[in-house]
Amino acid sequence: MSVDFQASLFEGSQVGVGPLVGRVQRTPLSRGAWVDLLPGWFEGADQVFEGLVADVPWRAERRPMYDGVVDVPRLLHTYGVGDPLPHPTLVEARDALSAHYAPELGEPFVTAGCCYYRDGRDSVAWHGDTIGRGRSADTMVAIVSFGSPRKLQLRPVGGPLALTLEVGHGDLVVMGGSCQRTWEHAVPKTARPVGPRVSVQFRPRHVF
Repeated sequence: MSVDFQASLFEGSQVGVGPLVGRVQRTPLSRGAWVDLLPGWFEGADQVFEGLVADVPWRAERRPMYDGVVDVPRLLHTYGVGDPLPHPTLVEARDALSAHYAPELGEPFVTAGCCYYRDGRDSVAWHGDTIGRGRSADTMVAIVSFGSPRKLQLRPVGGPLALTLEVGHGDLVVMGGSCQRTWEHAVPKTARPVGPRVSVQFRPRHVF
């Protein structure tokens, strides 16, 4: 069962991102991994959400799994290096993240992967972003969420569930350090009624 996303009654007319310094909450994990959280980073998130749903050229994918080929349970699109982003505030967000995390990351965020979770049946299984440099080097993935809240779960590779974040409308999550190779993350399916959600994942070059 699904429900439509309900826009906020308190959304103002301003659209953009707020400050990061002194507001991001960091949770250290094990083996050099960490996760940052900043609820409500995006102002005017309703407008951005509507634009992403309408303007991103979403596509369905099928992938080999076990002895067959299955539908990927979400819609996808990736904006590569130099591709124009679908909403101007995403450029503002990418630049703000690049500036804030430059002392740790040492390079800018340059790509934007987009996922559209249409209802509670859409999900992403346990994984790390280990295609490319994330397999062997510390890196960062910054996720901005728009739409209905969903759970983001994290666990050490091969270990039990260790952390669950309720990621909501306009929230920012950044996974850094060794997180992509020593930890895994997932957005599980849910039977409770939930509306649609779009996540935008900013990554450095050659991190997938």
